[in-house]
Amino acid sequence: MRPQEAPDKLLRASLVWDGHMPEPIAGIDVRVRGRRITETGASLPPGPDTEVIALPGHTLLPGLIDCHVHVVDEALDTQPLSYQVLSAVPVLRSLLSHGFTTVRDLGGADQPVNVSLKRAVADGLIPGPRMMVTPNMLSARGGHGDKTPHLAGRYGLEIGSLADGCDAVIQAVRTQARAGADWIKAAVSGGFSSPIDPPLDLGFTQGKLNALVQAATDRNLPTAAHAFSDEAERRAISAGVRSIEHACLASAATLRLAADAGIVVVPTQYAQMYYVDRLDDELFWQDRPDSLRATYAQHADELRASLPDVAASGVPIAFGTDAGMFPHEENWREFPTLVTNGFTPHQALGAATPQAAALLRRPDLGHIAPGALADLVAIPGNPFGDIAAMEHTDFVMQDGNVVRRTHSLSAE
Repeated sequence: MRPQEAPDKLLRASLVWDGHMPEPIAGIDVRVRGRRITETGASLPPGPDTEVIALPGHTLLPGLIDCHVHVVDEALDTQPLSYQVLSAVPVLRSLLSHGFTTVRDLGGADQPVNVSLKRAVADGLIPGPRMMVTPNMLSARGGHGDKTPHLAGRYGLEIGSLADGCDAVIQAVRTQARAGADWIKAAVSGGFSSPIDPPLDLGFTQGKLNALVQAATDRNLPTAAHAFSDEAERRAISAGVRSIEHACLASAATLRLAADAGIVVVPTQYAQMYYVDRLDDELFWQDRPDSLRATYAQHADELRASLPDVAASGVPIAFGTDAGMFPHEENWREFPTLVTNGFTPHQALGAATPQAAALLRRPDLGHIAPGALADLVAIPGNPFGDIAAMEHTDFVMQDGNVVRRTHSLSAE
């Protein structure tokens, strides 16, 4: 169960960044009462029962948000549901301990395990980020969510939610809503991890995608479009999705169209470079599919050339990593990858705080201000000067509860 509410806490870090200011500043204290921030200001006085948390040499940031994770690996579908759930527990704990207090899980396993995990975290049964989930990715038959040909020997059944025709698409959206979806995810293009539909392949036709997004809108559910290619992204824009995932092979012109439409791109750039940078590592590929390596090799040069277009286009972004395609504890590496590809540290950090909160429609997250939920992280040094500092998280608070504090930090 969740810990009993503690006395007021007063956080005193060397630097504080509220999620909006151009850079972190010194001399700001943050007071927390219960689950929320109640006050910020210079030299706030502690009360007689206040716990003062000193964070010298650290920058205090809003709790981080990863808008694209896969907590349960689809490879575990051959395991019992109980095994799948237990496998996710250390993943959730790791994400939280690395400062990610909120995540959007975009599905992965055949069964909607993430819906139950979301509830378990919310009820305090297991530690982890608060979760927003899409139970399954919706895909056309033969599209990115259809693993049947590749896995027929192991399964002999369809994997995920496959839908052909507008009526089937509408029914699939309603089934996802009934299962507990916060979002609907649609495979508008192929991808790198699928052996049957490479990233430039197209999934839903424009008419079917329009029907999908409208069905989601009718249930007040936003749609996230898995879209790597230029044409897939244009279809997603035309359909009116809320976010486009990846967009790694889209042209600068199409990215500008997304910007004009107010659609948010979740770039997942580290996930692409994780594989591209290891193409010549034979040991790395020893237990990975040949098709995955071949597809990344085919598009490696194009990926390197196009990733900087996202920053240059001015399209709004939200931080998302595709963690699960690589070890979850490495999702911090998206920050330096974004900076390498043209974003400033302020833009990269903002993507994981107020911009991510805006995408998720959670104005109580992503910033440090009175009334906001007390999700806070402390990073040694100053990530605005060295974005690689995001590798180390020495302090994490979620909902006003301290969930991580390294031995170097102690309460006064």
